[in-house]
Amino acid sequence: MASESANKSLRWARLGVVAAGAALLLGVGSAGLGAPGTLGRADSRAQLASRSVVHLTLWENYGTEANATATRSLVKAFEKLHPNISISVVAQPADNYFALLQAAAVSRTGPDLAVMWTGLFTLQYKSYLENLKGYVPQKDLDRMLGMRWVAPGFDTSKGAYVIPLEDQFYIGFYNKSVFSQAGVSSVPTSWSELYSDCQKFKAIGKDCLFYGADTQALGAEFYPYYDLSYLMIGALSVSQWEELYSGKLKWTSPAVEAQLANWAKLHQDGYTNSSVISSSDSLIALEQGQTAMIVDGNWDLATLYQSMGSNLGTFVPPYSTSGIHGVVQYPGDGFSMTTYSQHKAQAAEFLEFLTTKQAASIVNDSGLIPDVKGSSTTNPVSQDMLAFAAKDGFSVYPMLDNVTQVGVVNAGSKVLPELLAGELSVSAAAQALQQAWAQLPKGERGSTWASYHA
Repeated sequence: MASESANKSLRWARLGVVAAGAALLLGVGSAGLGAPGTLGRADSRAQLASRSVVHLTLWENYGTEANATATRSLVKAFEKLHPNISISVVAQPADNYFALLQAAAVSRTGPDLAVMWTGLFTLQYKSYLENLKGYVPQKDLDRMLGMRWVAPGFDTSKGAYVIPLEDQFYIGFYNKSVFSQAGVSSVPTSWSELYSDCQKFKAIGKDCLFYGADTQALGAEFYPYYDLSYLMIGALSVSQWEELYSGKLKWTSPAVEAQLANWAKLHQDGYTNSSVISSSDSLIALEQGQTAMIVDGNWDLATLYQSMGSNLGTFVPPYSTSGIHGVVQYPGDGFSMTTYSQHKAQAAEFLEFLTTKQAASIVNDSGLIPDVKGSSTTNPVSQDMLAFAAKDGFSVYPMLDNVTQVGVVNAGSKVLPELLAGELSVSAAAQALQQAWAQLPKGERGSTWASYHA
C-alpha cells in the first residue's frame, strides 16, 4: 500500500515504563508485605503483579478499514493470554507515517511494535527494524505466506523483519444490480470489453468506474497504484517489473505509455465520475449504485459486504488488449519490532502470536484473509479472490508500489491523478515517472530487486 506523500505512512509514539528496583522494594514494604522475597497478603500479591506488567506501544496507520479492527482485536486476545503484557495501540496519520516513524527512530522515542508495509518499504527502513531471527521460532516464520518479501535477500532462512497481518489483494469490486440494470451479464476481461460495457453503464446514467479517497486515508485524492498495478500487469511480466525498477525498461517506453493512454481514455470518454481528483468516497458510490465498479483493496471488503451482501462481486481489472492474466495477491503489510524497544522478548511474543490459528481466526472474523498457511476465509467474496490464482490460473503479482522505489511512487501519486483528470498528458506523466527514477540515489538503481534487498 505507499508514498511519503501518499505512502502508507507509519507513526510511532512509545510509552516508556521504568520501574527502579529500589522503588519497587519501597512500594512492597509500604504495602505491609513481609521480609524481602516474601508476600504477606493476597491483595498485596495483586498489587505487585499489576506493577510487573510490561507495557508496549504499537503504532498503526490504518485509517478506518478492517485492518484497524483486526489489530485491536488481536491485541485484546493477546493480552487475555498474557496478562503480564499490555499493548497500547496508537493510530497515526497515514499521509506522513513513514516520516514520523523515521524521526522517532532517530530519537529512539518510537514504539515497540509498528505497522510496516512489506517489500521495499520494509527494507528501506530496516536500520531500525529488528530481524526476527532468534526472536520468533523459524517454524512459526515458515507458517506465514509471502515471507520472501520481508526477508533479507529474499532468503527466509536469514530471518524476517515483518510478520504479515493478512493476504492482500488490489482488486476490483462491482455492483451486481447496476450490471443487471445495464444488461451486462459478466465482468469485462479486456480493454475493448471494458469500453463496450462502460457505454452501457453511461447510457443508464451510471459511472462505469468511480475514483475517490478510500478508507486508508492516504491522501485527499484517490490512490493511483491500485490501477497502475493492473496497468502494468496488462503490459508486462513480473520480470519486466524488475526492469522498471532497474531502469532497463523506461517509464516512457511505448508499452507503458499505451497503457496510460487507455486508462486516461476512460475519463475522456465520460466513463468515470466527473471530478476524479476532488471526489471523496468511492465505497459509498458503489454501495448506493452510483457506479458499476471501483478498483480498491480487499481491506474494504468487510465494509462493502456489510452493506451490499450478495450484491457485491469481485473482478480483476481488465486493463489489457489481449485479456488479463495476472492478479495482485501479496502480504502487503504487517507488524515489526523496533531495534530500540526495551521489551523485545514481550514484543516478540505478540509477533509469534500472529502466526497462530487463533490469530488467523481473528483476522478472518475482521473481514480479512488470513496469511497463516492452512487457514481459511469464510467470506464468499474473499473466496472468489483466492480462486483467481488457485483455480483460474492467474499469475500472482506483488503490489507495484511495494516493489518500486519510493521516489518513483511519490511522483506517481502526484501525476497519475492529474493524468486521469485530463490535466496532464500521457507523455508528461510518463516523463515525470522516468525523471523521478533518474534522480534516485545510485544504490536504489541496481540491476535486480535482490541487489537492493541483500
